[in-house]
Formats: sequence, C-alpha cells, structure tokens
Amino acid sequence: MEKIIKPTSGYLALVILLFSIIGFVYSFIGIATTNNLTFIILSVISFVVFIVIVKGLIIVNPNHSRVLNLFGKYVGTIKANGLFFINPLYTAQKISLRSENLQGQTLKVNDKLGNPIEIAAVIVWKIGDTYRAAYEVQSYMDYVRVQSEAAVRHLAVSFAYDSFEDENADLTLRDGGEDVNKILVSELSERLAKAGVVVEEARITHLAYAPEIAGAMLQRQQASAIVAARSKIVEGAVGMVDMALQRLSEQNIVELDDERKAAMVSNLMVVLCGEKAAQPIVNTGTLYS
Repeated sequence: MEKIIKPTSGYLALVILLFSIIGFVYSFIGIATTNNLTFIILSVISFVVFIVIVKGLIIVNPNHSRVLNLFGKYVGTIKANGLFFINPLYTAQKISLRSENLQGQTLKVNDKLGNPIEIAAVIVWKIGDTYRAAYEVQSYMDYVRVQSEAAVRHLAVSFAYDSFEDENADLTLRDGGEDVNKILVSELSERLAKAGVVVEEARITHLAYAPEIAGAMLQRQQASAIVAARSKIVEGAVGMVDMALQRLSEQNIVELDDERKAAMVSNLMVVLCGEKAAQPIVNTGTLYS
C-alpha cells in the first residue's frame, strides 16, 4: 500500500553543492599551479560530493509526486512540494496527481435488445494511490484507456437505447441522464481501483443509433409521435361532440333523431380531427333536405 514520506529539505544540500563546486574549481587551479597532492585529494572529494548531491536532489512540483524505490523495494511516496534531498541510491518515478481528461472514441456496440448503437463518453480521473499506479499495472495510462472502453461497452449492453423497444424498462440509455452517468462512474471506479485511479466524473457525450438503422428508427419514432398526437386529438374531439349534444338537448335548441345525431357526430369528428380546415356548406332548406 501507499506510504507517504517527508524527506530532508534540499536547501542545505544545495549549499553543500555550491561549496563542492567552489572546492573543485579551487583544487583544479592548485593542481595546475603546484601539482600538490592535497589539491588532488580535495578535487576528488569535491567531485564525489558533487555527484552525490546532484543525484540526491529532487524537485517536486505542485500536484506531482515521486515514488521511491531502493534496489527493487518500495520505500515510499513524496507528495509534498519543494526541493528535497533523498538517498542517492533511490530511483524516483514521477507520477502526476493532476486531474486528467479521457475523451473516449465513439464505439459501435449492441444495446440490451441487440440494436446497433454508437456511444462515447468523457472521463475525468486522477491518481489516488501512487503505489498501485506504479506497481500494480504495467502502464496506468493504457490501463485507464482500455478499462474505460470496456466499461462503456458493458454499460451499452446492459440497457436498452430507449423505451420504444422496451416499454417496461425502468432505465434506458437515452432517458437515463444522471442515473446512467452514476452507474458508469460506479463501474469505472471498480475497474480502475486496481491502478489506484479515482474517477471524478464520467458522462455520455455521444449516443445514437448506428447509421444502418438510424433512418428506420427515426421513422418509427415519428410514427409513434403521430399516433400519440392523434390519440389526444380524438380524445378531445369525442369530449367536444358529447358536450355539444348535451348542450343542444338541455337548451332545447333543436330536436335530433338518432340518424341526424349520427350524421352530426360524423361531421363534427371530421371537422375536429381533420388535418386541413373544413369547407363549410350552408343548408338553405330544411333539416331533412
């Protein structure tokens, strides 16, 4: 598991580094002028100190980390920011802690009912556990990309595209909205936890029927909308005809037999349900001629 460590400040080591450079330059001049053994020893010491300090100095920027390893053994992770001095024998792997965006490619898959659809998602993620990111997977970037694609595919096959195909579905991809996004976040979090990845947000950015059935599905949706609209129109027309007959009867405006009531109902339904405006015909004779 991840272990956070706080190394020694690197400012003292930086001062020693400057002195080693000065000592090396001074000893080099002394060797050139006198060829004294003391200057030779001083130059060797200054050079060794310089190499050790340079190898041990590291800078950790904000929202970055260093994973330390000593001869194959995990030592700890530095998440603090600044200049530090570590054991020169440590190997330090850089891992960013900043949020990353993954814009997934548009995938062509089958939904729950077997209809080919196109789906894509955008995922916001970051590293939460540096140990797992560094040692549990080969490459956490590739792991995030592959597992994210697998999660989106699994989401697509788990639900129907819309309720036209599955009227009893409680949740569909098109109408699910935030609920579908929450399911996607949950599955991504479970899949990416092995790599120490924290999923901050995931959203469906593209959802459509595949081109080969898009036209047919559009016609079906339009037909369903027309049927629903017609149903509303007929329901309203029947109510209006019923109200008209009742008012005529209550106020004794005209007495109609069953045949004339049927004709009146037919005419009113044509007028109320027709797509085009009715053309009035004025009857200048009696009601029965």
